[in-house]
Formats: sequence, structure tokens, C-alpha cells
Amino acid sequence: MQVIIDSSAGPAPGRGRGYTRASFFSTAAPFFPAPSMRIGPIELPNNLFVAPMAGVTDRPFRMLCRSLGAGYAVSEMVTSRRDLWQTLKTSRRADHGGEPAPIAVQIAGVDPAEMADAARHNIDRGATIIDINMGCPAKKVCNKWAGSALMQDEKLAIAIVEAVVGACAPRGVPVTLKMRSGWCAAERNALRLARAAESAGVAMVAVHGRTREQGYGGDAEYDTVAAVKAALRVPVVANGDIDSPAKAAAVLARTGADAVMVGRAAMGRPWIFREIAHFLSHRELLPPPPVREVQGWLTAHLHDHYALYGETTGVRSARKHIGWAVRALPGGESFRAAMNAIDDCRAQIGAVTDFFDRLADRHVRLPAANDALSMISA
Repeated sequence: MQVIIDSSAGPAPGRGRGYTRASFFSTAAPFFPAPSMRIGPIELPNNLFVAPMAGVTDRPFRMLCRSLGAGYAVSEMVTSRRDLWQTLKTSRRADHGGEPAPIAVQIAGVDPAEMADAARHNIDRGATIIDINMGCPAKKVCNKWAGSALMQDEKLAIAIVEAVVGACAPRGVPVTLKMRSGWCAAERNALRLARAAESAGVAMVAVHGRTREQGYGGDAEYDTVAAVKAALRVPVVANGDIDSPAKAAAVLARTGADAVMVGRAAMGRPWIFREIAHFLSHRELLPPPPVREVQGWLTAHLHDHYALYGETTGVRSARKHIGWAVRALPGGESFRAAMNAIDDCRAQIGAVTDFFDRLADRHVRLPAANDALSMISA
């Protein structure tokens, strides 16, 4: 179906003002960059990363986070299976139209030759960094011995790293690796694998401080990240439970890591990156963003989302992003329920506009979560 709302469209439907990518992504309050770093030959503007998350970190979301302070963002994982490369799902994940460099693509699979082919294929489609997935805990991935399941077979894991590095090196494309601390508490082998991966030529290692057995439950631990950082010469990235500027600073201090990678905390709060950058530079918290800015960021994001997915799929998949953005706001839960009944993108944009217009009538800045909850219960 023809998309009826374009990412470069003028005023959004609804009773509020018109918000466009240009007007809001260019006038957002400036952020203070965290220290720059390199992945192989590629220099990044800062050390604040968006974690790859299936169903979340598509191109529109990556670009939104980078416009709000993230220095680097990795794609959703792309399968190494050649027979799936032309499917609509995979082609969307590999769509980098308009995305600024560097383009980092995460690949997942279990066969070294297939993974090498996938690396070459994605380089041909614009990737300038290839990331190997050894961190996904999802059953549908691990049941096929991909993702974090590879940590149980260190020989195969390193064979994959060697094959991918061998495919990328002639093209001048660095390879990175994302892993967990181990498969289970009894076998935290991230340090051993990281050392072998560095010897095989990876340019950076990211470690999520949970085992696969934990999934996303419990608390992340950072001793494993610190041990990997102490042992490696290449940059090491800390991931897991980084949900505030103070936590980011604490994890950097605790681990000595070169960068932090933020995942779930950025869902509905992509401005967390500029908050972290400001805190790292000034040791002070930014105030909550103005309601009108949040409205503009979300509206521009929705335009991009519809442009990538089309109206039918886009309006449905956008619901989760809208839900994350409003969940802690006054009236957010009831609005999320009403949103599920909207199947038209213009109506969806209009509903979002009305919601934030009403919020802006009462608040100049986004109310804190505890303020929102007290208003809901009052």
C-alpha cells in the first residue's frame, strides 16, 4: 500500500503544530559529547552505543538515537542464511537508506562459511562494520545453536570469528563481537572467548553482564566485563542494566570499559544518550526534555517508521514505540489501550499529537515517572 505520510512531510495531522525531522532534529538542545573512540580505522563521535535489539533497532530508531546523542548504533541481527536474504523482513533490516556512517550490521548464524558470505553480502549493501552475534538469549535463536548458544562451542565460535574476519579484512571492514558473560553461572567463559577473538582479529568486544541462562532477569554483573577489559588491547564495551546517566558513569568507572551500550532503557527514552553525555562531561543531570521536543522527536520517528514499513505494517509496529514513550506519563496506559484500535497512520499521528497537546497544556517539561504515577492515582 502507498505510504500516505512521508518522512519529509509538513505539519502532522491533529490540532497541534507541525513537526518535521528537520525542525526538531536540528533544534534539539545541544549535548556535550562523551570521549571519542575508534573501531579499527573508524572514529566514532563518542562512546555511547545503542545495543542491537531485534524488533527495536531498525533504521528509524537507530537514526533517532544517534540524533539525540548516541555515537554508534548496531542493526538488528541479520540472518546468515542466504535463502532468507531476499525476504521482506531481512531486506528491511538491511535497509540503510539515508543512514549516516558508520553502518554497523550484526549477523547471526552457526556456519563459518555462511557467516563469511553474510558479511560480504552486507558489506555490498553498505555495511562498514560487521558485528557477530553471540549474545542473543532468545530460544528460537539458541535452539539453532546461534546467538549466545555459540558460547557453549568455543571451537565453532572462534572458527566463525576467523571466517568473518577473513571475509572482511580484504575490504577494510572491522569486525566486532557481542557476547554474554557465559552460558550459565557455572561457565562464564567470556574472558577466554574474548582473548581468542582478539587473537583472531576482532576490533572490539561488547559484553553483556548476564549469562544466557539469566535472559534479561536478575541483575547484570560487571566483574566479567572488567576482566575482559583488563585482558584485551582492543576496545571493550559494557552492556547490561545501564538505565541512567549515573549508572553509565558508575559502570565505566567499575569496569574501565571504553564505552557503554544502552538497550532497553532507550526504548521510549532515546534522549538518554544526550543525558549520559552531559552527565559524563559535567557531573550534573539535564532537566527532563520539553514536552514539545518529545512530541517532535516521536512524530518525526513515526514518519520515518511508516516510510520504511508501509502503512499497514507500520501503523501496527509503531504501537510499541508509542507505548514505550507514553507508558509512564499521565494517562499513558489508557492511551496505549486506545492506540491498539487505530489502524490508520494519519489517525495514529493525530492521536499522538492530541495526547502530547494535552500534556503540554499542563507541563512544559516531561513529568518525571513518579510525578506521573502520583497524578494517575490522584
